Amino acid sequence: MSDVIKLLPDSVANQIAAGEVIQRPASVIKELVENAVDAGGTNIQIIIKDAGRTLIQVIDNGCGMSATDARLAFERHSTSKITEAADLFTLHTMGFRGEALASICAVAQVELVTMRKGESIGTRICISGSKLESQEAYATIPGSNFKVKNLFFNVPARRKFLKKDSVELSNIVREFERLALVNPGIGLELIHNDTMVHQLLPGSLKYRITSLFGKSLDKQLISIDVETPVVKIDGFVGLPANARRRGALQYLFVNGRNMRHPYFAKAVLTCYEKLIANDVQPNYFLNFTVDPSTIDVNIHPTKNEIKFENEQAIWQILMAAVREALGKSNAVPSIDFDVDDSPEIPVFNPNANAKVTEEISGGYNPFDSAPKYNGGNSNYTSRPSSINNGLRRATANWESLYDNFNNATTPSSLNTAIDTADTGSLPQMHVDAEDSTAEDSIFQLKNKYIISPAASGLMIIDQHRAHILILYNKYMEAQKHGGFSTQQVIFPEIITLSPSQNVIMESIEPNLKEIGFDISFLGDNSWTVNGYPSVLDGVSPNEVLLKMIDNVSDGGDVTDEDIKMQTALAMAKAAAIPSGKAMSVQEMKHLMTELLTLPSPGFTPTGLPIIQIISTDEISDRFTR
Repeated sequence: MSDVIKLLPDSVANQIAAGEVIQRPASVIKELVENAVDAGGTNIQIIIKDAGRTLIQVIDNGCGMSATDARLAFERHSTSKITEAADLFTLHTMGFRGEALASICAVAQVELVTMRKGESIGTRICISGSKLESQEAYATIPGSNFKVKNLFFNVPARRKFLKKDSVELSNIVREFERLALVNPGIGLELIHNDTMVHQLLPGSLKYRITSLFGKSLDKQLISIDVETPVVKIDGFVGLPANARRRGALQYLFVNGRNMRHPYFAKAVLTCYEKLIANDVQPNYFLNFTVDPSTIDVNIHPTKNEIKFENEQAIWQILMAAVREALGKSNAVPSIDFDVDDSPEIPVFNPNANAKVTEEISGGYNPFDSAPKYNGGNSNYTSRPSSINNGLRRATANWESLYDNFNNATTPSSLNTAIDTADTGSLPQMHVDAEDSTAEDSIFQLKNKYIISPAASGLMIIDQHRAHILILYNKYMEAQKHGGFSTQQVIFPEIITLSPSQNVIMESIEPNLKEIGFDISFLGDNSWTVNGYPSVLDGVSPNEVLLKMIDNVSDGGDVTDEDIKMQTALAMAKAAAIPSGKAMSVQEMKHLMTELLTLPSPGFTPTGLPIIQIISTDEISDRFTR
């Protein structure tokens, strides 16, 4: 029997490695820019065509390479960064494995033109699918110029699964932003299809943040700078008032390298507890400087996951630093007094008329001597009769209120809606006509929830989420029948986007026009809004557009149908009845009728619960504990 184990050719091994290291065009840009940074480049230019499918070009003014180094750089596990395993724990460079260039040339056509500083002639080398095609002397300037053409040309399955240009370009812009933030002292340019997307000058981290994400962030950031023997942490956290529901800017760096670290991210979020709502996220840009021997960056091919030796200590230092910064900025929670529902508490005033005190307390002065405790028994002395009189008056008020509930009638439309609602796993929710009636039994709690009796107990509806679902279904149905009529504006509004947002806006522009938006591109990432769907009357179209962009951005790889769903959802969220809005009984009945006649009224399009049932058994159990 012949042997079956064989040594794979280098070209095959490189393609396998490329599956981990080179996942999409953004991965190529990350590897090439990090190499340019390691080479000492101070100005790096990135040129891409067709979102990286046709061309990815990275030009730097770094140290360059000799002819021999240029050829060896494409061999697997060839590197100038380390010489032995011990060097892994003293890393000061971005790359070290020697896999990136070998992986890139295994799945693309690569051309490198490079020359070392101080030399008069450079070299040009061409490699296609790991095969060397040519190498020759070439006149150029110091530095390196990489051209990666036709990515995945020899791996049709990988090329087929690349997403459409708008999605891949969005990923490239996000990767560029991460690289730009971690290297604020380096000038960077990003050009797509001959259009300048970003042009960043060297500067401080704060200058780089505002250059990328807008000058409005300048006054939203709180500086952090703490140094201990374990770690030095510097950077910025956002004010709680500027936390975002979507698209929060959250970046962590260690020793000049981007990282994902859920443990440290959780530490930051913990500091914002009770400062921000549960459905929003703060912005933060934090850089950790530690001894390289205390971290391990060699645990994932992308080198974004870092293992720290002193995680617990750094967690405590990070929390203390963020809390101190928030405290200095007076970002402390205000005390929320519920003045609408709170009982009236009498306050002693020695100069007040005694009659006023008697009226407040029901004839009982609360500042009399406290009831005496009876010799170890669990019963206190009986309450003064004046308290009992006050309680009787309060009880009478509640009884009259209860009579008003019982005297109400239930509208047939609401009963029908509740009876026929298909709520999936939710308990049966029809009104129990024998026990209560629905018309006046419907009431609002905290101007957020609609409360109604049901056969199985008590039904609670989140009014904001309910209206989102109702509007979402209407908007989706309208899109199937040609969209909405357009409401033209007298004075067009201007909306200015970041480069990454502008990419998404371009991709969803046809969908926006289908549903009634009249927008046009002005240049420099700015758009003019000349009209908007008539259903958005009273709602800021700019706010709706930004929510749509955030939805598409968070959705990642999306189809045209996904975009329609996300635009409908963003419009619904913008136009829905907000939490905190008072509603009349008729409005609540109408909302419940529309909600409960939907096929699936129990959850929002994003899966959040709309209806909760507190069963009669659960209520009874609370009184028997």
